[in-house]
Formats: sequence, C-alpha cells, structure tokens
Amino acid sequence: MKTLIGGAVGAVLGLIGMSIWWKPFLQLLAGAIPVMLLLGGGLALYLGFDELKDSWKKEDKTVDTSVSTDETEEYKKEINELKKEIETLKAEKE
Repeated sequence: MKTLIGGAVGAVLGLIGMSIWWKPFLQLLAGAIPVMLLLGGGLALYLGFDELKDSWKKEDKTVDTSVSTDETEEYKKEINELKKEIETLKAEKE
C-alpha cells in the first residue's frame, strides 16, 4: 500500500515538474540523446569487433584428425582380435 501511494505521489510530482520546467527538460533531453547514441554505438562496435575476433580464433584452430591407413589397419586388426577373444570367453562361460 505504501508503494502504491508513493508511486502515485511521485507520478503527480513528476507531471507538475515537467509542466513547470518543460523547456529545460527538452534541453536536457536534446543533450542526452546524442550522448546515449554515441555510447550505444561505441558499445555495439566493441561487441561486434569482439565477436569477430572470436570467430577468427575458431577458424584458426583447425585440428588435423586424419589417421594414416597403417594405423587404421592396426586398429581393425586389434578390434577383430578383441572380438575373437570375447567370443571365446562367451563360449567358455556357457
């Protein structure tokens, strides 16, 4: 309830103040808008450049994951040996 009353009083005082000091309010607004645009544009430029740098870093980190055919053949042989061993263990268990 106190918040509602305080908000209503603040709104009424704000309307009265804007009606009394309308021209100074417009001057303040005219001075503040270009500054806000300048700061917002600078922030957008900074964030855009930072995102661009991150994308450059991702492109530079290409990893060579190719495996030689010799290694592939070794892995295939090892897998086949392990499969045979599993089958013999299963047969012994039964």
